[in-house]
Amino acid sequence: MATLDGFPASFYGEPGVLGMLANGISAFLVLLQNFNTARTGVSAEGVENILAGVHLILIGGVCQLIAGLLSFRKYDHLSGTAFIGYAALWGSYGATRIFLGASQPITTNLTMSHDLMSNTTPLTTLTTNLSLSAELWNSTSQSPDWLSLLLIPQSAIAGLVPYILLSFLLAFCSATVNVIMPFVFGAITLTLLFEAVAVGVSSAWPLVVSGILELLILLFAVYGSAALLVKGLAQRYVLKGFGTPLFNVLLLGTNSPAASAQSLGQEKKKNTKYAEPQALFFFCDTVSPFIMLFYSFGYGTSFSLGAVWVSIISAAQLLSSYYAHLRQDGYLVTKAGLHATYWLTKAWEEFVLSAVIVSEPEREVATGRQAMVGDWFFVAVALLLLVVSLSNDTLEVTHNALFLLLSVSTVPQIPLQGYYVFFGVSCSLFTSVSLYGTFCRLINSIAEKSLIPVGPQPISSDRLHSFLSCFRSPWKLQGALPSSSAASSPTNQIPDALFYLTNGVAALSALHAASSSQSMSFLRLSVPWVLVSGAVVQGFVSRLQVRGGQRFGSVIPSFYLSVWATWTWYRFAGPLLQISPVGSYGFTAGAIAFLVINAFLMLIAAYGNLVLLSLTVVMEIVLVCFLLSTLQQLPYQLEIAMLAVFSVICLYGTLASLVNCTFRQSVMPMGPPLVKDVNQQQKSSAALPCPVADSRLTSGLLKISRLLDDGGVCGIPTDTVYALAASCKNPQAIENIYNIKDRPAEKPICICISSVEQLVAAKPPFSSLLWEFMRNVYPGGISCIVSKGDWLLRLGVGPAYDRVGTNDSIMIRVPDHTVTGHLCDITGPLAITSANPSGEPDSTHHDMVISRLGHKIQGVLCDGDSNEIVASTVVNCLKIDEGTISIVREGCVPAVKVRQIFERVKTSML
Repeated sequence: MATLDGFPASFYGEPGVLGMLANGISAFLVLLQNFNTARTGVSAEGVENILAGVHLILIGGVCQLIAGLLSFRKYDHLSGTAFIGYAALWGSYGATRIFLGASQPITTNLTMSHDLMSNTTPLTTLTTNLSLSAELWNSTSQSPDWLSLLLIPQSAIAGLVPYILLSFLLAFCSATVNVIMPFVFGAITLTLLFEAVAVGVSSAWPLVVSGILELLILLFAVYGSAALLVKGLAQRYVLKGFGTPLFNVLLLGTNSPAASAQSLGQEKKKNTKYAEPQALFFFCDTVSPFIMLFYSFGYGTSFSLGAVWVSIISAAQLLSSYYAHLRQDGYLVTKAGLHATYWLTKAWEEFVLSAVIVSEPEREVATGRQAMVGDWFFVAVALLLLVVSLSNDTLEVTHNALFLLLSVSTVPQIPLQGYYVFFGVSCSLFTSVSLYGTFCRLINSIAEKSLIPVGPQPISSDRLHSFLSCFRSPWKLQGALPSSSAASSPTNQIPDALFYLTNGVAALSALHAASSSQSMSFLRLSVPWVLVSGAVVQGFVSRLQVRGGQRFGSVIPSFYLSVWATWTWYRFAGPLLQISPVGSYGFTAGAIAFLVINAFLMLIAAYGNLVLLSLTVVMEIVLVCFLLSTLQQLPYQLEIAMLAVFSVICLYGTLASLVNCTFRQSVMPMGPPLVKDVNQQQKSSAALPCPVADSRLTSGLLKISRLLDDGGVCGIPTDTVYALAASCKNPQAIENIYNIKDRPAEKPICICISSVEQLVAAKPPFSSLLWEFMRNVYPGGISCIVSKGDWLLRLGVGPAYDRVGTNDSIMIRVPDHTVTGHLCDITGPLAITSANPSGEPDSTHHDMVISRLGHKIQGVLCDGDSNEIVASTVVNCLKIDEGTISIVREGCVPAVKVRQIFERVKTSML
């Protein structure tokens, strides 16, 4: 059942084993240091701290990151969020240890120079070192860079506090899933609390308590890993702790009508192969502003370590954007990418301000800041995101409104006297909403219901769509079939909004480089603004473009990555590095190469749309300006004008791409291609091997239903992958499916109906337990095997009774798909099986059905990309009255999820 895009969840082991062991071993490493310090009175220093930091990064960071990635692949919302979140924590904690180890020789020498080591208790050595080092720095006027290294433990508290709050939420949420994880995560919460206390208290007891808690983490983690490992080997729960939660998640609330009102985009995300990344996104949006909040209110004089913590958690936020891309959620892809770009940029800007240019005159720094305008692009995009989210729930709208406030608060034109107060208050509000959002999204994802209130939609999706449709492209062909190229659909252009966004920030940030070229402060401050958005995050966009199946892959973003990286090196870092005129000739040759390559990209863009073509044309002029700057002949006014035009194009491209991906159709115009693809035109004009119909049109459904009634076999979409369907009124058509697929005769075919009510009308002799189980899994990506009987005749199977199922059992599908449900209402029960030659990957787009089976079937109902990459999960319910079910095939719904539903149903029936 593998596909080109991945493997079903059953192909993966239990990532919880790796995740919990990584937590346990990391806690054990810290435990050893804490107990050693408490016993000997000598704090870890130098190489010992560096080695501990490296081990924490590799074990707690990298290993746990892998566990989190695999958990997302297994549709495990809690483990995916927790393991990636804790990977960021241990990675940041490891980086702190490395910083401490690198600075330890300095503190030791400074302390010994005061000859006060013998007058302090061993446990207060680090605190004494810090205070004495600060005094020595004040008295000798040493560089502030030394002091920034000495304030590392205090700086780490700013990162530990949000993780304490989030770890507590994870412990509470995990209690709704199993018994072991709440103890592991709860122990981590208390450990972080006492680790933070140990920094500010000159006593041994916080270290001792932390060590005991870290020992508990190790013990719980080892037991939990053993339980999951045995479960994976035995395919059933042997050791206690998993499979049964501490309390039912449904006790946290009720699914009210107001809370369940979701936007069109949210409804389409419900059935997917990957876990929901929204909780991870809000998790990251809690940590970053909290760290910035501490710094804004004067807690710490240097942001060196803070920049590292923010960078690590921002990388995790980019992972939430990546999994949103896999779920075809263009809105979250753009939002998570925007926030990660913002936090990375602001973190390294503060690093430059606090650690690099701290010795420069204050007036020059203020002048350099006021010349920067890149933040205004964040303000504009935040406003656009707020408008697009108006059809989402109130929580989402509030979060976007506060991010808009946050981006306004960091406009560099605000005087420094009120800048940090405004920014700190904005971070406080934003952190509070993000913390609540983490809890809401995680609980609602686990329950797959809106149990925790998130508020209604301020504006309906239809009203927002109608408003934005005022800009509908005049070139859009009304009533056209979905594109024959899967790459041309809006869902496969999801990274485009982030592509335009990163380029827009980079261009606007470079806008005043010419007029402020003599300001060293401006040059240093501009480096993170252009480099982070134009190079670092655009590299991530390039990866998404490869995954998205675009015609030209990642060519354009990869090239623009190189352009902005070179631009930063020469235009901003160049004057700081004092590159000689002879050295500039190498950049001249590079600029010429850029001009030639971009000329080819203009040709590529001509096959795309007018917005992309305009962008590449303006970039060509910008590159001409870059070439002239290497020759010391730069026309400043022309460069400023072209960068401004480039930014405006990027702003519109961001808006149009975001709206089109959110509504999954062309709502705002991007313009037609200037050059038509002759090969594609010939391909589209050539006669298709079978009739096709558009699933969005009633006439399309009627066309396919007539073909089915006439004895044809057709490819149809479902809530999982595409299927071959035949009407149960035509037994011969069902026989034809075996020939079309080369399917072995011993493999039975299931039947598909529109709803459970259709099954109730047939009055099958099912037990109350089976009925309740079916009502909990239907409609959805689960197929139930039940006993055959005369009730199938009343259902409408009729002459196909002997052609479907086995002699004594039948598999029933009730897809959670509007198109399939309507089709079954028109035709009656359908016999279906996956639309692929036997033994080959499933079909995830109607193009795959047409190309592989079109010459053998009578029609295809075109619906674009499928919701899943694998088929349904098959559950054997023949012995359900004995209190057992078995998983015949694990598909889009994980087996553990099915068993949880069954246990919940059994409990409710007692």
